[in-house]
Amino acid sequence: MRVVYLCSGLGCVAIGGVGVVVPGLPTTVFFIMAAWFFSRSSKRLERWVLNLPGVGIMVSDYRAGLGMPKRAKTVAISCIVIAVTFSAGFAIGNPLVRLLVAALGVIGVWYVATRVPTRENVLAERSATEV
Repeated sequence: MRVVYLCSGLGCVAIGGVGVVVPGLPTTVFFIMAAWFFSRSSKRLERWVLNLPGVGIMVSDYRAGLGMPKRAKTVAISCIVIAVTFSAGFAIGNPLVRLLVAALGVIGVWYVATRVPTRENVLAERSATEV
């Protein structure tokens, strides 16, 4: 199983790496999955993911239950809206597929906006309960 976890982690790193340069392809979620796979196969690669500039902090925040920074949520929601608007408005001809893409976009925006914790809010709540 260790080899399966290791290969899965490497695959997630590869997809996440592509996501760095391809607009609309998520990056952080694949590095979160990679860290999880590496935690079961290679502590050295897990540390590597956690120490990556930019992404490592977000993976650590996710693990700590902090969610996403407010700015990252705003960027994510904006990207979803832009991608769905372009796809449903210009790139897709079939009206049913347009509707499906729009519905999935609404679900994505709803999920990120309401279900993913906002880092600043979680930290404020934690500091309020400590006092």
